[in-house]
Amino acid sequence: MLMAISGCRINKGLSDNKKQPNILFIAIDDLRPQLGCYGDKIVQSPNIDKLAGAGVLFNRAYCQQAVCSPSRTSLMTGRRPNTSKVWDLKTHFRNTIPDVVTLPQYFKNNGYYTQCIGKIYHDPASAQDSLSWSAPEIMAVTKREGKYVLPANLQKKTSKAAATEQADVPDDAYIDGQVADQTLEMLRKIKDKPFFLAVGFRRPHLPFSAPKKYWDLYDRKNIPLPVQRTIPSNIPAYAVHKNEELKGYSDIGPDTPFADSKQRELLHGYYAAISYTDAQIGKVLEELDRLDLARNTIIVLWSDHGFHLGEKGLWTKTTNYELDTRVPLIIAAPGKGHGIRSDELVELVDLYPTLAELSGLIVPEGLEGTSFAPLLTRPDQSWKSAVFSQFPRPWQYKGEPEIMGYAIRTDRYRYVEWRNFKTNEVKSIELYDHQSDPGEVNNIAGISANIALIRELQQQLQDGWEKARPAMKE
Repeated sequence: MLMAISGCRINKGLSDNKKQPNILFIAIDDLRPQLGCYGDKIVQSPNIDKLAGAGVLFNRAYCQQAVCSPSRTSLMTGRRPNTSKVWDLKTHFRNTIPDVVTLPQYFKNNGYYTQCIGKIYHDPASAQDSLSWSAPEIMAVTKREGKYVLPANLQKKTSKAAATEQADVPDDAYIDGQVADQTLEMLRKIKDKPFFLAVGFRRPHLPFSAPKKYWDLYDRKNIPLPVQRTIPSNIPAYAVHKNEELKGYSDIGPDTPFADSKQRELLHGYYAAISYTDAQIGKVLEELDRLDLARNTIIVLWSDHGFHLGEKGLWTKTTNYELDTRVPLIIAAPGKGHGIRSDELVELVDLYPTLAELSGLIVPEGLEGTSFAPLLTRPDQSWKSAVFSQFPRPWQYKGEPEIMGYAIRTDRYRYVEWRNFKTNEVKSIELYDHQSDPGEVNNIAGISANIALIRELQQQLQDGWEKARPAMKE
């Protein structure tokens, strides 16, 4: 029996003739879980929402470092940042762990045709990895013409022009429409062989550029601003940043907070960019179904990290907070659950072993994640006791960081230790209780009544990810 979801049919039984399942690996840049399927009432994301209805939505999935290259490196290698030693945007993992077999490379070694279209690794040409793919990457590097179409922005001398752009143009005027079109063509070419097709969409990464019809989905005057828009007073200065990424755009001034009108424009742009990307994903899923491939394809949709939209006075990513580390994650797999949600803690580093197991491959040794394939059939079973993220300071460091912030997220708490990178000495700590403070605006680490709790979380952080894994039955 098949379940039709937005042109994407998911087989409730075994995959066809027990063939090797295909993998459609959809990456989205800078998307936080602000989607209809995650309960949001503003963003219009019908295609992603319907995909969630055909699979399992993971409500509490977390990245390992809330910025592009370290997060993607962790996911693609199955190693955490301290193992890959990729904490910045310049270091390539082939220089630190040269013999690692990446996720797509492992599938390629097991008979799959692997192809990258769009942004899967970090954006510049120097960040790509030819060993991962059966053929050269397509559109892996973004040019200015993919981000902007208006002459005023294209004529800027720097790569960053305006932070938003809307133009009355077709979808393929921007890079993500072009990526979708290339994906449709590729699906037609490789439909008769087992494939691992990685498709990476840039939006809603800045600049928030999208065709006008997606901006028209929203009424700006009805877009609410965040309630808490100031940095909490009782946190270490290096726990936050000064919005440098956003301030690099030509229409953003040096002062914060920004004017309410500019903040609403940015929010409008972010939502329009999400809806634009959602439409491109819908085209891909429709073609997958048209080619009768959906019934034997594992579809995974993920974002590399979350995003701040003015909360606590922060914009973009690069912190250890919930809004930056929590990500959307959806998996629709043949014979697995559909239209269900799991509230168990999982991590992006878990995707490598999970996809290997779902595909019937041996899970390689050395991976630092845990396959959560069992959650696809029993989404509410007891799982990880904690997940882990980290971030260096200063962010744009030279040589090595001065301080590294290590965060642990349990069912109820977020605990962060900021340590001297060389000596490992703890410089400061943060503690947030999500039961009473889901916005993480009140650091309760300094309250004497929490000493015992802090010691417990310190030990849990020290024990690390291995002891946080679920107890697996033999």
